[in-house]
Amino acid sequence: MINNYSFAIEIENIRFNYKVDYIEAIIKYCQDKNIEVELIATYINKDPVLKSKLRIEAENLNIIKKGEKLPI
Repeated sequence: MINNYSFAIEIENIRFNYKVDYIEAIIKYCQDKNIEVELIATYINKDPVLKSKLRIEAENLNIIKKGEKLPI
């Protein structure tokens, strides 16, 4: 079982190795582990740094409006 810290490290490693953004790294992680994307929301919610980076990325990509909360 993975914990919050190792999940965040895995996402950062995927970002570095594949040169992708956070959203793509999370999707790749889920595909590699054969789990649904919705199931990792608890890991994101428990890591304020990762959650903040993901929110900023979503704002920059116009997925959410600036200042909005992530829908997780």
